[in-house]
Amino acid sequence: MNKSLLKILVLLVGCTLIFSCADRAEKKRLKQFVSVNGTQFYLRGKPYQFVGTNMWFAAYLGSENPVYGDRDRLVRELDLLKSLGVTNLRILGSSERSPLRDSMRPAIQYKGDVEAEDILVGLDFALAEMAKRDMKAVIFLNNFWEWSGGMATYLSWVNGGEIVDMADPEKPWPAFALFSAQFYENEEANKLYRKYMQTLLERTNSITGKAYVEDPTIMAWQLANEPRPGDGRQSDGNLPGYYAWIKDTTAFIKSFAPDQLVSIGSEGTMGCLELNECVINAHAGTGIDYFTFHMWLKNWGWFDVQNPQETYVAAITKANAYIDRHVTIAQQLNMPAVLEEFGLERDKGLFSPDSPVQYRDQYYQFVFSKVEASVNKGGPLVGTNFWAWGGYGKAMHDDFVWREGDKTFVGDPPQEPQGLNSVFATDKSTLDILSEHAEKIAR
Repeated sequence: MNKSLLKILVLLVGCTLIFSCADRAEKKRLKQFVSVNGTQFYLRGKPYQFVGTNMWFAAYLGSENPVYGDRDRLVRELDLLKSLGVTNLRILGSSERSPLRDSMRPAIQYKGDVEAEDILVGLDFALAEMAKRDMKAVIFLNNFWEWSGGMATYLSWVNGGEIVDMADPEKPWPAFALFSAQFYENEEANKLYRKYMQTLLERTNSITGKAYVEDPTIMAWQLANEPRPGDGRQSDGNLPGYYAWIKDTTAFIKSFAPDQLVSIGSEGTMGCLELNECVINAHAGTGIDYFTFHMWLKNWGWFDVQNPQETYVAAITKANAYIDRHVTIAQQLNMPAVLEEFGLERDKGLFSPDSPVQYRDQYYQFVFSKVEASVNKGGPLVGTNFWAWGGYGKAMHDDFVWREGDKTFVGDPPQEPQGLNSVFATDKSTLDILSEHAEKIAR
């Protein structure tokens, strides 16, 4: 073999080795991100099932602002959750300065521009601490409801200040839902929404130095909390615009974050005009990676907390049918399913952490048994995020009403009594149920 041919051969072998090593390194990197294959999540080459919770206030708690930040508490919360086997947190990624009575104050942004950088630094801190504990985050980027500002607030920014407030008795339901649903086809409002999303998607974590879109701690970006196309069959005409908004927004997020998942934040049929077709069309062919649904026994009129013995069994029967309905939809979609909101008040509707949680515990055990059965047979229902984690928080006032400037947070957002659906660190019976479920899922 002449020397020239030998040099070419050596060069080819060297290039092959370089590309092979680069390919292996890239595959190893991608395995750190949660991925989807059929009806299952995967992480590091293995099926990924999880026990999770909603801790929407994590970014606020991670701030160094002395009014509402408390990093020591956040670290203790994460340590406790990890010890219980809770490894997936659904977190608020945006709040909008709003005229709505019950929205968060302070908010992160106004008209797409960041006003409270310290809260985003708090999100940096939360993600950095979660990474240390191998926890995953789902970050929702908007809200159909009023408590973080949300879609109604975006509309008010572009229509001269017009808004419908859930707290206004002169504009009863469904006035708010019908107003908020105008967001999907309002291009000016969506320009501001995309402006803020781009800021977050291009962000580099100030603590770890890692770009958000390169951080496998972020399992998924979520379009919004419970985005509905409206209310009732009077909103049928909103559906094409709703589907288009899901598809376009998903494509926008994936243009920045191709390695991370995208979900809607859907309640399922109860938030989709009670139509299977609505849920299916919102997920199929829109670029969405997995299926979410929520379930609220009391809010939907299935359970009366003041008459639990008379209503609980019937409520669980409806809950069972609702879960089965959505598992069937997930199978049709060939997607993993996550029940990412479910909760129940303390017995008799009390708010104090000292009050009993007999029916909540029964409800949690029922839900977890459904997940365990799905996981055991390879079904699509593979994760939950209960609503909501209150942890070491407590209400600041005897009337359990949140007020601007309150230093502590619980799982209940500002428009609700502080303690309504929160699971506290003192709820030993509930924590035992969580821990036992996590052990079963891990096995």
